[in-house]
Amino acid sequence: MGMTMTQKILAAHAGLESVRAGQLIQAKLDLVLGNDITTPVAINEFEAAGFQQVFDKSRIALVMDHFAPNKDIKAATQCKQCRTFARRFGIDHYYDVGEMGIEHALLPEKGLVAPGEAVIGADSHTCTYGALGAFSTGVGSTDMGAAMAVGQTWFKVPSAIRVNLTGKLKPYVSGKDVILTLIGMIGVDGARYQSLEFTGPGVVNLTIYDRLTISNMAIEAGAKNGIFPVDEVTKAYVAGRVDRPWTTYEADADAEYERTVEIDLSQVECTVAYPHLPENAHSAREGKDIAIDQIVIGSCTNGQLPDMAAAAAILKGRHLAPGVRGIVIPATMEVYRQCMKQGYTDIFLDAGCIVSTPTCGPCLGGYMGILAAGERCVSTTNRNFVGRMGHVDSEVYLASPAVAAASGIAGHIAHPDEI
Repeated sequence: MGMTMTQKILAAHAGLESVRAGQLIQAKLDLVLGNDITTPVAINEFEAAGFQQVFDKSRIALVMDHFAPNKDIKAATQCKQCRTFARRFGIDHYYDVGEMGIEHALLPEKGLVAPGEAVIGADSHTCTYGALGAFSTGVGSTDMGAAMAVGQTWFKVPSAIRVNLTGKLKPYVSGKDVILTLIGMIGVDGARYQSLEFTGPGVVNLTIYDRLTISNMAIEAGAKNGIFPVDEVTKAYVAGRVDRPWTTYEADADAEYERTVEIDLSQVECTVAYPHLPENAHSAREGKDIAIDQIVIGSCTNGQLPDMAAAAAILKGRHLAPGVRGIVIPATMEVYRQCMKQGYTDIFLDAGCIVSTPTCGPCLGGYMGILAAGERCVSTTNRNFVGRMGHVDSEVYLASPAVAAASGIAGHIAHPDEI
């Protein structure tokens, strides 16, 4: 029996000719990632185990993005611990205020992930890099701590679900709508510890940013990872960013999949996930009676330049509805800079929004947009669990940047063509 794309990458990194679903393997890693919340725990475990060196200072990335700039003393202490560790071991890829970005947007932008590589991160949305044809997945901080020392970790090889994409997206519809539609179809545990392998003729019609968003939220369906084939779109993105050799892996024709899910991209609508699960998918046209208090446009899921452009196109010449707060967070400093150059920042400000430096901030209820009891937010982030963005009696509605912007103008959940 042949192997899936994920299984081929894992086999190569385990030094094996082949692997099978359910097999336990030890695999070498190309990159180990941590942020300001998860890295301190990893450092504590690293030191408790008595490790005296890291496996490769060029293959560890520490990104201060969740509570940076620091929101309080505890956040400052966490970042200081990470900063001290990075200096001690000369970590090449340490990103702090002024140079950092939201980790899962920053690493691809910096060329730190390439097709065919194996990456772990102490953050569940590390699966983002499957958009580049890499195997990437989230792990616990203990695993991260050990991996920083030895450069490898163990995996149970996942089985796979094939998602066959056909057609082309309609105007206003994006990768966010595709992944929310898929999660609505299979549920938040529909791909539990499986690889979501995207394939089919529709893949070519998705931008690299669509793919990054879709892969990012594979974990919201319970998946171990999400992964796309390496094609001309992928190669164009990594060209000029990745300065090392990389390998393309393709699924075998006789690869085994648990099932196949068919999605015609031309039939995907602007989609909103209602509280309190990403699987609670509805058409954006159903939201006229749902008044909102806030919109958030940004995050590792939707903070790239095309996301900013989509929001700016809706907000240009318009203003947020009375009583609606707008928070825009470009995902990296480069995106932040381009927003200024393209005039998006002025559009956001004129519309009544604020524009923040890169941070995960409100996505996890950290800061920069906490909700009070009874408040509702349309957000381009990736989770809407109870209390995710603040009070347990608040509500988060997940949507694309276009839908979030339109909703901010309307004062209720709205489709972009309704304003």
